[in-house]
Amino acid sequence: MFNQLRKRAAEQEIMDDFSLGGGELREALRHLRRLNFIFGAAAPTCHGVAQLWREAGKPKSLSILDIGSGSGDVNRQLLRWAEDNRVALTITLADITEEACEEARHLFRGEPGIQIIRSDLFALPAHSADIVTATQFVHHFSAHEVPRVVQSMLKTARLGVVINDIHRHWIPWAAVWLTTRMISRNRYILHDGPLSVAKGFRGEDWQQLRTALGLSYKMDYAWRPLFRYVVVIRNSQAN
Repeated sequence: MFNQLRKRAAEQEIMDDFSLGGGELREALRHLRRLNFIFGAAAPTCHGVAQLWREAGKPKSLSILDIGSGSGDVNRQLLRWAEDNRVALTITLADITEEACEEARHLFRGEPGIQIIRSDLFALPAHSADIVTATQFVHHFSAHEVPRVVQSMLKTARLGVVINDIHRHWIPWAAVWLTTRMISRNRYILHDGPLSVAKGFRGEDWQQLRTALGLSYKMDYAWRPLFRYVVVIRNSQAN
């Protein structure tokens, strides 16, 4: 396993097969919320959004588009952050599957600051949100696809992009392998959980992305607990 984690895994996750889905996928999304809570998945996204907000002069209102949002549970912490900082926050949750949109509608029922749309990343209109976030989304793409994915996110964002994704390391792989087997019997979770770590990133992967994007964008990345990276990319058109 240690040798296998030296490079990003190329195997496809079950969740990326859009011919499947249904009740099993909705159950997986519910179990994924448990994993996100256990491993503190929301905190790096909140950290990156707060950074861009401060750099923009702490505006009183802010719009966020969360791409590949799943059920969007990580955004609960963003709503609390906005309330604490008196920011009028609107969040659009965008996912390509109807199952994810249905779970999000259930989770955020009655929440006026949340809009849910079914959409592909590449179909989103330009400059449609201040910040575009992606939590555990970018690892679904291969190394040669990631720059195009991030460029599309930057096209959609006015201020910049916040990527929150998994650190490829044997400790989180083992932790996720064990935890998934403790909390779920869902095949999406059992298969995709550990594989997500194997498809995750290390510092050199983010360096390659920085090189691919070129000098037009200011990009920072940092390791955050628990075994995650937060990547903040400023949109050059906002400068």
